[in-house]
Order: sequence, then structure tokens, then C-alpha cells
Amino acid sequence: MTVELLRKHRPETLGDLLAAYGRELQAVAYLILRDRMAAEDIVVETILTAFERGGSIRDERALRAWLIRVATNHALGARRRSTRIVRIEVIPDRAAVGDLGADSSTRLTILEGIAELPLQMRAAVVLRYYADLSVDDVATTLGKSPNTIKAQLQTALDRLRIHLAEPVDASFAEAQNA
Repeated sequence: MTVELLRKHRPETLGDLLAAYGRELQAVAYLILRDRMAAEDIVVETILTAFERGGSIRDERALRAWLIRVATNHALGARRRSTRIVRIEVIPDRAAVGDLGADSSTRLTILEGIAELPLQMRAAVVLRYYADLSVDDVATTLGKSPNTIKAQLQTALDRLRIHLAEPVDASFAEAQNA
């Protein structure tokens, strides 16, 4: 139904797309860019692109993957265009055994590890494990071969395993004890 409305350029389609896909598109953009405001801008750009070009989609089931691909391309383009990036390091506390905050601490550590991945590798991880696209769909989205995506995912997972296994930075531990 949404693709048909895109073909007709009905303005209410914008709201329908935002309601149906906005949160997921924002999450994908945020995980790539690590900037909430920029991710919101990417969602707007993606929805407008869909309004302009989405009528060419033949199959309603392809709409989600197409929107994710558009959002990813917009996010990667925005990342390449950004000339000045100020990174503030956040080192989460490691949770003690039985600590109720263990899950959030692990999640922050994983997000930090993902943020440290090279941009293309980060995009592959986000699309495969967050957006739940197949390896072939990730390859199509990023314009790479499936074998390249598999290699990037394997390298990324290896790096994330190492990142999760690293102990808290000694200087950070000393600062906490001071």
C-alpha cells in the first residue's frame, strides 16, 4: 500500500513512512554516525528521497531494505563530508558479578567497540546484526561482494571480542581510586 502511495506522491505517505520505519532508520544512522541530531537529519533525508524516488520500487517487500540502503548511503556520505569530528571518550564501569547494570555496561562496551571500527566495517555490522539484513543484502547496500562483507564481519567480530576482553584502562582505574 505504501509503495502505491509513493507512486501517487501522496503527502500523507511521508507520515506513514516515518511511523513505520523512522525509528529503525534513525537507529541505523545513529549507529553509523554516533550523533543523534545527524541521525535525525538522515531520517528526514531518507524519507524525502523515498518520496521523490520510491515510486520506482516494484515490490512492497523491498521497501524496508531499500529505505535502509538509502539511510546507510546518506549516513556514510554525511560521515565522509564531516570535516571536524570531536570524539569524547566514554569508558563505562565494568559491572560486578550480580550487578543489575551488567547488561547496560556490556551494551555500552559493545557500542564503544562498534564506534571504533572503520566506517565501512561499522556499516556492515550495523546492517547485518542490527537491521538483520542478509549478507547478500548488506553487500548490495554497500556495493561490495558478499565475500568482502563476510571478511569485514569476521574481522569486526574478532575486534569486538578483543575489545570486550580488554580490562579497564589502568589510568581510568587509578582515577577512580584517587
